[in-house]
Amino acid sequence: MHPHPAVIDGFHYGWLNPVLSYLVACTGAALGLRCTVRALDLPPRRRLGWLLLGAAEIGCGIWTMHFLAMLGFTVSGSTILYNVPLTMCSLVLAIVVCGLGILYVGYRPRSLSTLLIGGTVMGLGVAAMHYLGMAAMHVQGQVSYDALTVAGSIAIAVAASATALWMTLNITGMLASLASALIAGVAVVAMHYTGMAAVSVVLDGRTPVGGLPASQFITPLAVAVLVLLSLGGIALMLSPHDASLSGLDRDRDRPEPVRVPLFEHRG
Repeated sequence: MHPHPAVIDGFHYGWLNPVLSYLVACTGAALGLRCTVRALDLPPRRRLGWLLLGAAEIGCGIWTMHFLAMLGFTVSGSTILYNVPLTMCSLVLAIVVCGLGILYVGYRPRSLSTLLIGGTVMGLGVAAMHYLGMAAMHVQGQVSYDALTVAGSIAIAVAASATALWMTLNITGMLASLASALIAGVAVVAMHYTGMAAVSVVLDGRTPVGGLPASQFITPLAVAVLVLLSLGGIALMLSPHDASLSGLDRDRDRPEPVRVPLFEHRG
């Protein structure tokens, strides 16, 4: 077979996949950021459980978003198979790297450097999950990426992750968490489709091996991950915000809130 460029379509089902993906990304981010806020209201020695739950919620949300979006991805003239172990590794990577960013923010003094480092780690986790998931994809040809577009997708993920963390650290209340989740959802979706714009495929007739079609394993996994997201929401609802601290603990251990200004105003 003579090699030739393939036509790539990331919107095979129209806006269905992007909209569903965005809703899932926002849900995971909202639950994860609320867990982070809950942790920051506790003394440092009692934060770990909420921070780990927040990392799991955000990591599962962005992974599910990615593969829901991939269900609408097609390559003309080629079947698409996914390496299942590598796909599962992308889920673990998303949770671990997002966890590193959240744990860093959760245990460091609230400062601009903490925010930037935590946001960078989280953004890189989002991007790493995406490109590892793409590495698990096998088609009947050679997949390549435009380096500049890839760099742009990573920059989007880092910038929006840092912004969402800033809102979490500086603005309290449910509406603030919702706004942070909407921004984080934009980060994940924008990073995904920018990254997909970097993809090109040259078909050469090779037979993809060592994988399964998305419909055979991604949907059951996505359902399992959505169940995990639901458990995080249940944990938040069943744990009253102030019940975790007694009156003495609250007065003695709760840190003074420190605002992290993005811009310094000079009169």
